[in-house]
Amino acid sequence: MRIIAKRTLREFWQSHPEYADAQAPLAAWHKEVTEANWETPQQVKAQFRNASILKDSRVVYIRFVGTHQQYDTINVETI
Repeated sequence: MRIIAKRTLREFWQSHPEYADAQAPLAAWHKEVTEANWETPQQVKAQFRNASILKDSRVVYIRFVGTHQQYDTINVETI
């Protein structure tokens, strides 16, 4: 996986003091996916079973970072 910008992740934990504890897990996730060499969506799902696989071979840019509750209110197809 190619991460275009880590900035969105960093801005989340820096600009929201109540989410500062997210820094370590987000940094660990970033490291893990940067080093991954997945060739199929199934390989992604094998490692991250809750991953959402979007149709039409989309490239995913991290445009939103939030809590589970906040994520449940967005439409990942349009963000």
